Formats: sequence, C-alpha cells, structure tokens
Amino acid sequence: MTPRPFFIAVLSGLALAACENGTALTPDIAALREPDIVQADSAIAPPGAAPGTCWGRAVSPAVIETVTEQIMVQPPEVLADGTVLSPAIYRSETHQRIVRERRETWFETPCEAAWTEDFTASVQRALKVRGHYYGAITGRRDKRTRAAIRRYQKEQELDSAILSLEAARQLGLIAVRREEN
Repeated sequence: MTPRPFFIAVLSGLALAACENGTALTPDIAALREPDIVQADSAIAPPGAAPGTCWGRAVSPAVIETVTEQIMVQPPEVLADGTVLSPAIYRSETHQRIVRERRETWFETPCEAAWTEDFTASVQRALKVRGHYYGAITGRRDKRTRAAIRRYQKEQELDSAILSLEAARQLGLIAVRREEN
C-alpha cells in the first residue's frame, strides 16, 4: 500500500509546524524544574540576604568519572633470548572520582512584583534581539521565555531560567546603581 499524497502533505505540514525560525521547539525540561524565587525574609533564603531582596538558586550537580585501570599482578617470565614462558597477569580495578564538586549558587533576582506583563514583554524583546528568544512577544513568563533566559545566562556561566539581577542590568531592564561620591 503506497501513502497518499494528501497524507504526506499533512505529515510534512505538522513537521514544519514544529519548527519556528528554523529552530525545532524542543522542551526545556530544566526550565520546568526551576525553583521559585525566594524572598530574603524566607527561611530558605541565603545567609546575609538583605531584607526585601529576592534570590534565585542554581544547583549544578557533581561530575563523577569512572576510571578502570589494569594493574599488573605478576610480571611476565621472559628468557634472555626473548622467549615468553608465561605472560603477565593483570587485574582490573574500577574506581570513581569526583571531577567537579556539586555547587549551589545564590544570585539576586528581580522580585515577583517586578514581573509585570510589560516587564516580561521587555525581557522577551531584549532576548529576541540577542537571538535567544524565538517566540511571539506575549508578556507571559512561559517555558519559551524561561528557556531563552537560560540560554542567555548560560553565556555568563549561570545555568538558570530565573533571571538574575545582573543579567537584567546587562539587558538594560533594571537601572544600574551609581556610586555616590
């Protein structure tokens, strides 16, 4: 049985609908697991957080490497002319070592009250101009917006979908504090 042209056209259309701006819409699972923004007044806020500030947390897991080595148990027996009477005997030893320790990074972030529809739309526009946001400007902090925030911040070595205050300043969305003379 051969597929009908209409059926092929429908499947092709569905495949194309899954792409936007040439980028496949893959789910950002990490963005869905992102912890909430924490108020400084909360019991789980970082130590020394100033009252009224808000914080995000990024946790990077430890990187563990498994190494297998061959250990010589008995050396080979070799005659002076090079004849091998008995080959060497080895045993395998496997052990794990931590390449990079688990890290927990706290960073200041705009509080929930700042996340108005207009602010979110500004975040989307700023990330779209920089090539990180691919959707329509909706003003909703949805999974596309969180994925774009993560892509942008990953360039600054912060793997989080919670917008840091520093990233918001770099995007021109929050005023930069000036030093007083």
